[in-house]
Amino acid sequence: MEFERIEQVFRKLAIEAGARIMEIYEADDFDVKVKSDESPVTEADEAADALISAGLRAAFPDIALVTEEQAASHSQSAARFLIVDPLDGTKEFIQRRGDFTVNIALVEDGVPIRGVVYAPAKGRLFYTRADGQSVEEVGPFDPGAPGETAEISVRPPNPEALNVVASKSHRDAATDAYIAKYAVSDMKSAGSSLKFCLVATGEADLYPRLGRTMEWDTAAGDAVLRGAGGQVVRFDDHTTFTYGKPGYENPFFIAYAPGVVLEPA
Repeated sequence: MEFERIEQVFRKLAIEAGARIMEIYEADDFDVKVKSDESPVTEADEAADALISAGLRAAFPDIALVTEEQAASHSQSAARFLIVDPLDGTKEFIQRRGDFTVNIALVEDGVPIRGVVYAPAKGRLFYTRADGQSVEEVGPFDPGAPGETAEISVRPPNPEALNVVASKSHRDAATDAYIAKYAVSDMKSAGSSLKFCLVATGEADLYPRLGRTMEWDTAAGDAVLRGAGGQVVRFDDHTTFTYGKPGYENPFFIAYAPGVVLEPA
């Protein structure tokens, strides 16, 4: 029953937060500030965070909550916790490119076991069902009434013709050099946690990330990918990617469909 409630609450809050984000996105102007780490934050980040945090604390008061926009939450440690990025892809949002997402996940013993990724400007909604299987829902995205869903799964990759997705805002020479080790037939760029979801749906086979990320950036997309049969490993030694690390900071990683033979770092 708890996982059914988690599915319902995650989905509802993501859609409600997405609606609030789009109100601000479609306005003539919105406030942008700079945080202490020099990353941007908008009024949409803050509004979505307030909505999601209130909803999660009301629904699951006994589960620890970690959210990007509340620095005080970053110092806690728990074996089981909720982790939120209310607006992943703030740079995409500011530049009005649409590749931003709402991310909510549940982590247990280092593993993101349930998550939702909602891209309101793209009209795409992905989440793990109560049974752990990942699905994509088609609109109209009513917070109180789930729509039609389709189970998603990674595709069997062709090692001689891989589809690769990489960051739109954080692509660099090291990433390109690593991708060049593979036989690539199609190369996509995408922002935010959508990249995990493209692997989860079989639209891509491989997503390497050689750059700084935090656990709230990746946990929901990782959960969706795992629920679709995919995997995420550390870039350096290909060991399993874990959560609840000190400061919630990630090492470089590779998200992929099983069947891709990973090249060494």
